[in-house]
Amino acid sequence: MELESNPVVVLHACLGVGHLIPMVELAKLFLRRGISVVIAVPTPPANTGDFFSSSGSAVATLAAANPSISFHHLPPPDYPSPDPDPFMQMLDVLRLTVPSLLAFIRSLPPVAALVLDLFCVETLDAAAETSVPAYLYYTSCAGDLAAFLHLPHYFATTEGNFKDIGKGLLHFPGVPPIPASDMPHTVLDRATRACAARIRHYARIPEARGVLINTFEWLEARAVRALREGACVPDRRTPQVYCIGPLIVNGEAAAKGERHACLSWLDAQPERSVVFLCFGSLGAVSAAQLKEIARGLEKSGHRFLWVVRSPPEDPTKFFLPRPEPDLDALLPEGFLERTRDRGLVLKMWAPQVEVLRHAATGVFMTHCGWNSVLEGTSAGIPMLCWPQYAEQRLNKVFVVDELKVGVVMEGYDEELVKAEEVEKKVSLVMESEEGEKLRERLALAKEKAAEALADNGSSLMAFSEFLKDLKLSE
Repeated sequence: MELESNPVVVLHACLGVGHLIPMVELAKLFLRRGISVVIAVPTPPANTGDFFSSSGSAVATLAAANPSISFHHLPPPDYPSPDPDPFMQMLDVLRLTVPSLLAFIRSLPPVAALVLDLFCVETLDAAAETSVPAYLYYTSCAGDLAAFLHLPHYFATTEGNFKDIGKGLLHFPGVPPIPASDMPHTVLDRATRACAARIRHYARIPEARGVLINTFEWLEARAVRALREGACVPDRRTPQVYCIGPLIVNGEAAAKGERHACLSWLDAQPERSVVFLCFGSLGAVSAAQLKEIARGLEKSGHRFLWVVRSPPEDPTKFFLPRPEPDLDALLPEGFLERTRDRGLVLKMWAPQVEVLRHAATGVFMTHCGWNSVLEGTSAGIPMLCWPQYAEQRLNKVFVVDELKVGVVMEGYDEELVKAEEVEKKVSLVMESEEGEKLRERLALAKEKAAEALADNGSSLMAFSEFLKDLKLSE
């Protein structure tokens, strides 16, 4: 990799498609301003096994699709005894990679800034040692950040565990009340190593010079205001916040080669008539749950486009690679034949951005990953919220209670979401007055998202302010 002698911005990425894709979109923002940028990607040691098994191929795919972006693969760190907890293993690899990143920074022309994924917060040490301004790139929503920034103070001034509160409500600045059970599993028990690690991460965020957030101000005005007023971090400085989103993959640019067959199928469907079901790059449900979804879709009578992934053998290891699903074995007998005139089931993947932007799509059943929420919002599509892991339950709270652009699938935190619930919520959004109100709200959200990224829009202006802070503006 060769870089020009002009100042360069280094982006330190976390492995995982949901983190890598927004980092690539951020890199494009720098390139459009004529600023040299390189994405430094960690390389997991060979002995870390299955947890990182798909990361290499994901990076390779993104690099091939974005030849204008420079990727630098940091060497794998020495990690003789990997932690058995996959989450801690990831944090260990990122921490152990800091010396390699430090050496890489020192090998470059002047580095104007280091922009870190939240999970790479230990890299603040490398920035301090090289006197490079460090910023965090927060790839989830401002509401999540507001809650997480407050957690160190909350834990220091309270006792007990979220896991013991159940659905009791938590109150943090700038966000609606949050059921304790909807907090990420890594912070439910303060006695665990994972919780201690997360709290250390959140406590270090104020060390950054600023935080770039993949959101836009209209969508999360209350949380952004709380962040800017310093309400989330009592007695400490809150970094400058820059809302620069929604940074999502351009649907047309994402399509490589021939147009996906599902888009031609959508062309033949009436406007706003199709339920799109997709649970992200890792999301999957049990075999029993697949059958419940199928029965609910069939009973609803509505058209559907459904992305099905094989159920994980161990639900706690949803991140492991899985084979293509055997649809005949997983779905109810005769389901595919009975619904063939109004439904299409895809294995593993669909061009989500293009599907959401298609005129035939009427509602989006989603796991509430923030990338998917932004894609649905920017397309003006109401959401049926079915969170699964990470911060998705927290996102669900904001989508339903704060942003008011979706409704919740009841039972997501129990053994099964029943077929009756699937039928009920699909019908509610597609047929009722409440569904029409959601569409009206989403039409405005879609308009505001486009405005944020237009010339002189709030997000482009925020990015310009960030560049002025770095003295890289025109």
